[in-house]
Amino acid sequence: MAHLIELRGLGRSFVLGNETVEALKGIDLEIDRGEFVALVGASGSGKSTLMNILGCLDTPTVGTYRLAGQDVSRFDEGGLAELRRKHFGFIFQRYHLLNSMSAISNVELPALYKGVSKSRREARARELLTQLGLEDRLEHRPMEMSGGQQQRVSIARALMNGGEIILADEPTGALDSKTGATVLDLLKTLHAEAHTIIMVTHDMAAAQHADRIVEINDGEIFSDWPNTSSVALAAPGPVGQEEEAGFLASFIRRSSEAARIALRSIAAHRLRSALTLFGIVVGIVAVIAVVGLGEGGQRIVLDQINSLGANSISILPGKGWDDENAQNVDTLTPEDAAALVEQSYVNSVSPLARDTGKLMFDSRNVDGVINGVSNAYFEVARLPIAQGNRFTGNDDSHALQEAIIEDNARRTFFGDSRNPVGEILVVKGVPFVIVGVIGELGGSLGQDKRPQVFVPYNSMFSRISGSQRLSEIVVRVNEDVGTDAAEQALIAFMEKRHGTRDFFTFNSDQLRRTIQATTQTLSILVASIAAVALLVGGVGVMNIMLVSITERTSEIGLRMAVGARPSDIMMQFLIEALAVTAIGSCAGVALAFGVGKLTDYVGVPIPMVISWQAVVIGCAMAVVIGAIFGFFPARRAAQLKPVDALARD
Repeated sequence: MAHLIELRGLGRSFVLGNETVEALKGIDLEIDRGEFVALVGASGSGKSTLMNILGCLDTPTVGTYRLAGQDVSRFDEGGLAELRRKHFGFIFQRYHLLNSMSAISNVELPALYKGVSKSRREARARELLTQLGLEDRLEHRPMEMSGGQQQRVSIARALMNGGEIILADEPTGALDSKTGATVLDLLKTLHAEAHTIIMVTHDMAAAQHADRIVEINDGEIFSDWPNTSSVALAAPGPVGQEEEAGFLASFIRRSSEAARIALRSIAAHRLRSALTLFGIVVGIVAVIAVVGLGEGGQRIVLDQINSLGANSISILPGKGWDDENAQNVDTLTPEDAAALVEQSYVNSVSPLARDTGKLMFDSRNVDGVINGVSNAYFEVARLPIAQGNRFTGNDDSHALQEAIIEDNARRTFFGDSRNPVGEILVVKGVPFVIVGVIGELGGSLGQDKRPQVFVPYNSMFSRISGSQRLSEIVVRVNEDVGTDAAEQALIAFMEKRHGTRDFFTFNSDQLRRTIQATTQTLSILVASIAAVALLVGGVGVMNIMLVSITERTSEIGLRMAVGARPSDIMMQFLIEALAVTAIGSCAGVALAFGVGKLTDYVGVPIPMVISWQAVVIGCAMAVVIGAIFGFFPARRAAQLKPVDALARD
């Protein structure tokens, strides 16, 4: 029959500075199933190093180690973790219980990494603790129990996955003699129940309970003899084991437990977690606020452009905006406007003659802007009449002495209480009856802030300017016609009419698209700058994770000892990093909405428009940054060797 454990020429050396220390040298050892072996030796003899190699917590430098016929050297870290889950149960001198968890949760731990369901592992843990006399300590934490009770919890944990091979490292070293004797009796009972027991001890009295004693001195086996004083037992059969759960079920159970551990860790360090969350919160608020302010600014600009008239095209004299002689060109006529209104793609047209001059009411005399327009202008420019009516009569060509003022002129001359309709306003020395008031113009790009008055364009020609020169013709295109196509058709029509191109056009929709694209680009640029705050928050996440790993190194070692894969450790800390960023993201979004409401309340000139797109972008950036900055600490934790992690207690 093959040996359960077989070592051949096994050695382990460590490099300490410039010196190489050989902890084990040429170990040859066989252990059969069901044996109770005591590894005895003085401190520094190498017995603990040998136990770590036997338990797959460490790997030999030279030689071979075969476990149940398998060459252990061929296994990677994940394979070694599987061996620990399936074959070993550890009883440590210092117990290595997690103080944040109850006794029953500590015992459940090995079964968690085996993928056993919560209900089954809890029932198994309860049964084991009850058998060990701890039925009244199930929900107690380690700090609330005596040393003997903690060691019994450790024994129950070792048996959770079956405990085919029990590795006990100085199991009585931290106990008084009476409690130590109880623990030794428990080990003998486990031996009688078919468990293979390997106990490391420096106490020869404790070793006498084993049926075989292997003495180690200076890294070599000094003696190996059967202990005839020990009670002989019948050859035991193999310890039964429960099969591991399927991959998907196991992964889901381990992930949910990792999430619970993450939240428990965050709650256990509230201040530190709050400071880390603060960085994420500030980053999220910065990104959402910047995007929101950019959106608000874009809406203001677009509203200003829309005030020129949706789907509107302006025809202006000259060759372009840079034509210095444009003011002296008399090329546009009211007849052009009349001809344009007959085109199928045109909804409405208005001539526009603009001048400046004194506006006077009673004793108040101010400079203002005078616009000669037709009634159609208010439709083209989408300027609804708030008070009164448009010009009377059906023919805009009449030189009616009627005027329509906008809200700024109303406030300037009449205040908020007086109704201006029917009053006489003197425009550049000519009296006009006010027949209507339009609302606030909203200030399109370059809008003159002086009071403005609108009069029939023929009145402008005959009573104010003395000429028939038009400043522009404003055309509103039908809703079902694209402004770009309409603009090309309009240019072709006017060139044919004039015989030359002595005008240029301005398409408000084209400008709107250009500004919209520009503001979106600027918003992305500024949001990218704001994302630096998120990067700073990500650095904070990485810092807290590195600190957490340093503080919990011993816990990591324990989890690996009871069967956690490197991927389990990595997943645990990565989920913790993502939990921090997720909580910070939620808090940041809530705060951003609060800031948005505050800007509405205090009347900030640029409104903060929070869109779900900005929220999604901000949160997605936070999660990505949290994953990136959490990955490296999590990977560092997963790369720890179990034996090194357990040593940092």
